[in-house]
Amino acid sequence: MTAATYQVGEFEIAVVSDGHIRLDGGAVFGLVPRILWEPVLGSENIDAEHRIPLGLNCMVVRRGDDTVLVETGMGTKHSEQVRARIFPGEYGHLLDELAAVGVTPADVTAVVNTHLHTDHCGWNTVEREGEVVPTFPNARYFIQAGEYEAANNPNERTRATYFPENFVPLEEAGQLDLIDGEREILPGMTFLPTPGHTADHASLVLSSAGETAIYTGDLVHHAVQVERPAWIAAFDILPLVSLETKKRLAERAIRERALLICVHNAFPGVGRLTEVDGRRRFVEE
Repeated sequence: MTAATYQVGEFEIAVVSDGHIRLDGGAVFGLVPRILWEPVLGSENIDAEHRIPLGLNCMVVRRGDDTVLVETGMGTKHSEQVRARIFPGEYGHLLDELAAVGVTPADVTAVVNTHLHTDHCGWNTVEREGEVVPTFPNARYFIQAGEYEAANNPNERTRATYFPENFVPLEEAGQLDLIDGEREILPGMTFLPTPGHTADHASLVLSSAGETAIYTGDLVHHAVQVERPAWIAAFDILPLVSLETKKRLAERAIRERALLICVHNAFPGVGRLTEVDGRRRFVEE
């Protein structure tokens, strides 16, 4: 798969894919009836078990000596049984996709995780000689502190998607930076709290030369959910918070004509939110 490239001010962006997973469409769209969401996806994209494909779109941001990787997909550490029963799909391609845009693991200076569900941080670590170690040896890994706490102390609902091997080795290796709230990782690159999917979910905002790009993370599982904020995934821990967060993000996206990078849309998942006569629409770039 060929990377999709964009320029936002001084930032060079390459969207690369780890592949895709398939999840139940009803879970992705929550309370929204299938008769409403099926036409958006297209019946050809829904399998016999009512599962739909979700992309695993990761983002490489380069400027000067900095190479920042946002999200790391599913990775390859899950067993075949887990892949078949819980996380079906075709994935594990991120390192090859990075190589195709000239990035080696040693080149990455920072990794940003919007949250720690396994489909967003699987390549944070890799198994080598029977040990799980950080995949990117020279990178600082940026994670919201509250998200890290929640991942290390999951409850009955959340434990099925937090896998300690994706994040505990980062702390053990001394490569973990825990962030409280909004913070600039680099000048013009802001880690912005966008709660709802999880209590401490965050998105990444790039601002340079009057241009803006926003990597949404799981604030939206499909771009239609930023067009229609009330379409909220069943996965969201705080659905009413998610609603308000999406409304704020949508208003900013329209105001700043922001480039939106949606992790789970079909590759590359990039577009802009427009509004005509009060009707909002995600237009792919």
